[in-house]
Amino acid sequence: MTPEDLANLAHLRRARGLIDREYARPLDVAALARAALMSSAHFSRQFRATYGETPYAYLMTRRIERAKALLRRGDVSVTEACIAVGCTSLGSFSARFTELVGETPTAYRARDHSALESVPGCLARDLTRPTGKPARKPSTEQDRRNARGAGSLVLGI
Repeated sequence: MTPEDLANLAHLRRARGLIDREYARPLDVAALARAALMSSAHFSRQFRATYGETPYAYLMTRRIERAKALLRRGDVSVTEACIAVGCTSLGSFSARFTELVGETPTAYRARDHSALESVPGCLARDLTRPTGKPARKPSTEQDRRNARGAGSLVLGI
């Protein structure tokens, strides 16, 4: 790994940390790219190559992860959880939640979560992390060339 690769990785981690801390704020690729000291297009390509998903997908996964924790408590509604994690559309939030978790937010909230009460928070987070969809396979020759070119930066992190 070259010093440039290490510097890029540090910048990408800075942007990922921003997503992890500020998930409830409106974040766009331009703001994340500024945090990573990269252009928006370069940042998006590098983020996906390094972490296996787009910055937006990572942000939504973090938001759904936090929403699951709120819904498990049972003292907030689905709408309140949606707003608390920074989503502005209840319909989009519910659709993404259902896609990542496999059930609607309402069904998830209504389910019995008492088995997780005695589990430490760090383990509960890992056990309940949204899995998401498998990565999309390259569909065109250009996608395959792009995937091969980015392959040298994929890290086992």
